[in-house]
Amino acid sequence: MAGAHGTRFPVAVWALTRAALLLCVFKVVTLPGPDVTGDVAVIYHGWYEVLKTGTYPLDDVTWQYPPAAALAILSPAVLPFLGYASAFFVLALLCDAMAFGLLLYAGRRTGRSMGGAWVWVVGVPLLGPTAYARYDLMVTAVAIAALLAGVRRPRLMGALAGFGALLKVWPVLLLVGTPRGRATRRSWATATAVAAALVVVCTAAMPGALAFLTFQRDRGTEVESLGALVFQVARHYGWKGSVLLNYGSVEFVGPYVPLVSNAALALTLLAFGWLLVWRLRARGFGAGTPYDAAFAAVLLFTTTSRVISPQYMLWLVGLAAVCLTLRASRMALPAWLVVAATAVTLLEFPLLFSHVVAGDPMGILLLAVRNGLLVAATLTACVRLWRGTVAGPRRRDGDALAVRPDVDAQSRANVP
Repeated sequence: MAGAHGTRFPVAVWALTRAALLLCVFKVVTLPGPDVTGDVAVIYHGWYEVLKTGTYPLDDVTWQYPPAAALAILSPAVLPFLGYASAFFVLALLCDAMAFGLLLYAGRRTGRSMGGAWVWVVGVPLLGPTAYARYDLMVTAVAIAALLAGVRRPRLMGALAGFGALLKVWPVLLLVGTPRGRATRRSWATATAVAAALVVVCTAAMPGALAFLTFQRDRGTEVESLGALVFQVARHYGWKGSVLLNYGSVEFVGPYVPLVSNAALALTLLAFGWLLVWRLRARGFGAGTPYDAAFAAVLLFTTTSRVISPQYMLWLVGLAAVCLTLRASRMALPAWLVVAATAVTLLEFPLLFSHVVAGDPMGILLLAVRNGLLVAATLTACVRLWRGTVAGPRRRDGDALAVRPDVDAQSRANVP
């Protein structure tokens, strides 16, 4: 186990980089480009005022989140001595610290690595102030806790995944790699029960809990998505569409946009089909399989999405960090590709977002590099997951339960 001296440096770097983030969100330091804190100060605060009246924001199509997201929006109320935005940023810092602490603790255990903690230390500030100006960091902290609970605590993993799914849907993918048998039954059943209970409570408490389903359905192709590259290039060759603020994001509107949006949905369905085939064929479940599968699944979901908002990178950084808490992780390359993609994301939003909206050569280059890195990370992660669990050495499913990420080799040898 690494000593305290092995954690002092990452803790110091975490503290310095988070101080820089706070300086940005509190506008002591101002970065070029649009003000990313406006979502908290204006949009989130507006939702907060509506939610306090006992209803979801039924008249606001930008409310596109599952019902438990209301908890994140209402959370600044626990710090009434601060203004709404200031309280939100402080809570984001606390969630960041919690996630870092979990990764640090996991990395210090026998057979583990500090690589995961370093991915988190480096990856989050690379996104710039957006990291603290969206509630995605809070969701990612829940996801990290769920995965680190792992097969040793399947009910806790399931409860956190179910709760996370009601915060922002994607954490349901954390369960795709649970070993067959007891771990899957317990985690999936608990996740279903927790999610169902939250839906019932939220629906009974306030009207409009499920309104997000309609608002999300009507989304188009956002200018930063993979499919948007088609229109970024096409408008230089006579395409007659335009870029508009639509459903809370900057989207393309015009001929063939619905076609590309539907193609993105088809790709997402194909990706989920691949995950199903993998799940059915996988036999080599090992210590890192739940981590690797969750990382690959969320990469597929993100890369094929009609919308790749900058804050989505936090999801990937968090899951990449969990993967790299294992010394023998197969996901080192895709994890660091995600970190590189996060750095490019800061350039395209907010620093050079005007170039992205204009679709000039600089904007197209930034999107091509960022999305190219995401595609490379996705394909690499999926290939390594397949080779390690389907094409690799076969294990009995029961062995997967014995191979716990946080148990040393001697302990595993004693498991019957």
